[in-house]
Amino acid sequence: MRVVLSTYGSRGDVEPMAALALRLKELGAEVRVCAPPDDESSARLAEAGVDLLAVGQSVRSLVSGPPPAPSDLPKRAARLVEQFHAAVLAAAEPGGAVVATGLFPAVAGAQAAAEQLGARFACVALQPTMLPSPHHRPFEYRMRPYPPEVTDHRELWELNIGTMNALFGEAVNTHRAAVGLPQVDNVRDHVLTGRPWLATDPLLDPWPGSEGDGGIWPEVVQTGAWILPDERPLPADLSAFLAAGDAPVYVGFGSMPLRDPADAARAAVEAVRAQGRRVLLGRGWARLAEVDGAEDCFVVGEVNQQALFPKVAAVVHHGGAGTTTTAARAGTPQALVPQMVDQPYWAARVAELGIGVAHDGPTPTTESLTAALRHALTPATRERAAALAADVRTDGATVAAKLLLG
Repeated sequence: MRVVLSTYGSRGDVEPMAALALRLKELGAEVRVCAPPDDESSARLAEAGVDLLAVGQSVRSLVSGPPPAPSDLPKRAARLVEQFHAAVLAAAEPGGAVVATGLFPAVAGAQAAAEQLGARFACVALQPTMLPSPHHRPFEYRMRPYPPEVTDHRELWELNIGTMNALFGEAVNTHRAAVGLPQVDNVRDHVLTGRPWLATDPLLDPWPGSEGDGGIWPEVVQTGAWILPDERPLPADLSAFLAAGDAPVYVGFGSMPLRDPADAARAAVEAVRAQGRRVLLGRGWARLAEVDGAEDCFVVGEVNQQALFPKVAAVVHHGGAGTTTTAARAGTPQALVPQMVDQPYWAARVAELGIGVAHDGPTPTTESLTAALRHALTPATRERAAALAADVRTDGATVAAKLLLG
């Protein structure tokens, strides 16, 4: 059976697909992956033994460049629908399966290809806020905010249908008509389907369900997080730094291009030093760099976080689903500085679970990070993080692969 996995996003979107690809291959499936042409994506897929079918513009070049004008959104959405429809249509087969996540127009293109071929289709959420539920509000696009007086979750999700139609309806339906598919009145629910998957850990992200609501909400299938095992050794110079003193605090913001990375790095170094700790800066897409060249600070690029996080005193990060899950599995306290989309949700969950702290706002200062780290480094937080680690599941990709092939 041929399975096509499709995503458009950063490493946090691609790595889970690599994990699923690995498990599908172990079960005998033929797997192809459509994803953006970023080096990080290609490398992680190569570790799973899967070639990258590059689609669209590099995400790193996109987020690192000037922000696109809101007026460009319709053209960009239409281009993604067309590109992913063409790529998935060429890679998939009738009777096979297509699994898609990432930006909505890319998922819509993959869904249309599966529909056209007669292949099974699964829409996957790597975080819960994209899925309709009476228990949380929908993600809000800056160009189409919801009325401030509307606070009921059910009403907001109804408004969200109009938002998604306004932002993406023309791009989706114009393309569907061009390839001979019928138009849809509700693009959100058509693309998500009535049974989307949620690839998150049920302890970190318990899906509450929506029983008793008359079937107006989708039937969400939570598989557990899709984790790609990482066997890479840590670089020798990093291992030497770790062995040269007490456990440092890791600070990294993944694929987030911070507004002022120099100030963020300076604030982080000063805040960590205020706790009597050494500093390990993850360069990331923000390009964090050394502040003063002191021996208590080390800068690392792409690294095996699964091997690294158990060796640090705390992890300061942006709150991506993958980094949050990796730190939780390591039993290491976290301080989350959320920037966008689902990151405030993960920050709140970490604080609720008692395994870390949520920073107030996206812009860290020395004072605010010092306060966050003071809490994260308490014995109580470390004990809670260590106790919870053993209960974080690692079989999500296997569950999903068997569900797909069963």
